[in-house]
Amino acid sequence: MEVELFGQTFESPLLVAPVGVQTIFHRDKETGVAEIAREIGVPYILSTASSSSIEEVAEANGDGARWYQLYWPQDNDLTKSVSFRFLHIKQKSRATFEKRVLVVTLDTWALAWRPADLDNAYIPFASGIGDQTGFSDPAFRAKFAKKHDNKTPEDDVFLASREWEADVFSGAAHTWEDLELIKAEWDGPIVLKGIQHVEDAKKAVGAGMHGIVVSNHGGRQLDGAIGSLEVLPEIVEAVGDKLTVLFDSGVRTGVDVIKALCLGAKGVLIGR
Repeated sequence: MEVELFGQTFESPLLVAPVGVQTIFHRDKETGVAEIAREIGVPYILSTASSSSIEEVAEANGDGARWYQLYWPQDNDLTKSVSFRFLHIKQKSRATFEKRVLVVTLDTWALAWRPADLDNAYIPFASGIGDQTGFSDPAFRAKFAKKHDNKTPEDDVFLASREWEADVFSGAAHTWEDLELIKAEWDGPIVLKGIQHVEDAKKAVGAGMHGIVVSNHGGRQLDGAIGSLEVLPEIVEAVGDKLTVLFDSGVRTGVDVIKALCLGAKGVLIGR
């Protein structure tokens, strides 16, 4: 069941969703999943909340279709640095350049109130787990050293994690106008993840976006959010002929994938 996404043809409409902190599931973490995604020809979307660096995942994924999911920092220097690293890593073949897509997550500018995590005192970021994108970033390391007497993130993991997360999950939202910075820095398709309303989908078209992901972050970010499948048909009807509509959230079986495709999604992100 071939599908064309942003000029690339894939053998299936499936994509590996940007699941963060994968080291808690398996010792092979993001690098292992990225390697398998390349072998089976499925796009791999790397999360900003990764326990592997951008460079490590690039090596593992090789010439595979590799997209990047951005938790959008407030600091423009960090946004530019992280984007530049992903976009300009030396590739094994020129063809991979055309496969790079930026997925900007809109619904997580502040981490949700997650009672289960709080009850279990489960905050991996505080221990530096899931902060590898920031800890390995030249701009972040330079700013951290300047502010803290030449310390590295490895010298004070707790402090570094607090500063990285404070910028990435700052509690302050970006505006539609801020997308101009992203467009200026990213030479490739841009997709907005977390669209749940027709009017926002129309704004994405007006902002010159190439695609959207209809998603409620798996139901674990915004309390009381509506089911993504419920709004998928009306969003597809409104903008499906103007940009690429992908689907994410609650997908557990092949039947779920088929439902989303039948309701108009061009591709479906999987991963819990």
